[in-house]
Amino acid sequence: MLTSLSGRSVIVTGASKGIGKGIARVFASKGAQVLLAARNLTEAQATATEICASGGIASAVAADIANPEDTLKMAQTALERNGAIDIVCCNAGIFPAAKLAEMTVSDWDSTLNTNLKGTFLTVNACLPALKARGQGRIIVTSSITGPITGYPGWSHYAASKAGQLGFVRTAAIELAPHNITVNAVLPGNILTEGVEALGPEYIARMTSAIPQRRLGSVEDVAYAVLFLASDEAAFITGQTIVVDGGQVLPESHLALE
Repeated sequence: MLTSLSGRSVIVTGASKGIGKGIARVFASKGAQVLLAARNLTEAQATATEICASGGIASAVAADIANPEDTLKMAQTALERNGAIDIVCCNAGIFPAAKLAEMTVSDWDSTLNTNLKGTFLTVNACLPALKARGQGRIIVTSSITGPITGYPGWSHYAASKAGQLGFVRTAAIELAPHNITVNAVLPGNILTEGVEALGPEYIARMTSAIPQRRLGSVEDVAYAVLFLASDEAAFITGQTIVVDGGQVLPESHLALE
């Protein structure tokens, strides 16, 4: 049993759907006050309404994390509504597919701006409030793609996710004197709306490559994030947790036969 998070103020970016929605739901179920940030305010508000209907405390704010003004507004909103910032979940990300030969500069820039620069901007905007608390937790949603594996069509995504881990390790050193930990989760194939959109053939192929023979759920990732945000994880910083059902372990499909 982890120490209660009742009353803690949590920001989750990209929280209107997918992994972010799962993270927000799990934190709210443990008593935290959750601010859901997303570009689509209507979707974020709908998720916040669902959480509140289940007895949680949640509200929404529109924010494009690639925009410095939006991240500052997001942090200020958390302070105004919840009185502090204790935990920041840098989850928002995009993964448009494009092979190298067809990839445009715009494809590259938009992916890096959201996934990598957006992580920096989110942390930077929340840092004064985290330091004011004298402790804090920052958890970044990276991926196995980039830090561990590769997949055709996602070189820009992979670069952004590998870059996040470089950020995590150095930020962890800088923020350690302030009792702020910085860690990352690396999901494998998680059954989200985005993965469902890739179609049944993709899902079947990916499932066959996972030793547990299933895609992960958003809750599988959310509970790893919850642990890293807990008081019990106070001496863990600059680290990663892979949440993939063993996907990165086999040398080939032969290992699963």
